[in-house]
Amino acid sequence: MPADEPLPPYTYVPGQSPHPISDPQGHAYGEHPQPATVQQSEWWLSPAYRQGERLFLAGYYWEAHEAWESLWHALGRTGPAAAHCKGLIKLAACGVKCLEGNAAGAERHARRALELLDSGESTPDREAWIQLARHLVQARPVCDPPASGRTPQPLPGFTPDRQRGELRSSQVRRNPPPLDD
Repeated sequence: MPADEPLPPYTYVPGQSPHPISDPQGHAYGEHPQPATVQQSEWWLSPAYRQGERLFLAGYYWEAHEAWESLWHALGRTGPAAAHCKGLIKLAACGVKCLEGNAAGAERHARRALELLDSGESTPDREAWIQLARHLVQARPVCDPPASGRTPQPLPGFTPDRQRGELRSSQVRRNPPPLDD
């Protein structure tokens, strides 16, 4: 999905909207997404990574999950790069759980995302993703499902801004306190 391509007309929320691919009313019905291809050395620059990032930052969590899952498969599903990618998949799953109104599920996915990102490959934006996961774990967000057909929103407490290739958020503390587990 190039940066100038329009975002989907809705974000998929299980039980609340048509499945994008398998439901005849889905916004991508009949399409067969192509598997991601990636250069192992700079996988975070791949179109699949950037597509997932763009979708995630716009509040399209299920769609971001799908983009990153394709990349995770292309990375071989094991190793530090795949762990980082799976952490992003878990962050996207956290967003889906928030849209479903499932705070416990969102927190569970945020905790696993934090573990995976901590153990994943170092990338230019890795620390920002870790901070987001840590924020979501600590905030224990209240998750309210959207009204049907509502435009997707960023995760509670997170207002993204992209500047010069760096993920930023005024809501994410730069030096968060340690987790209390």
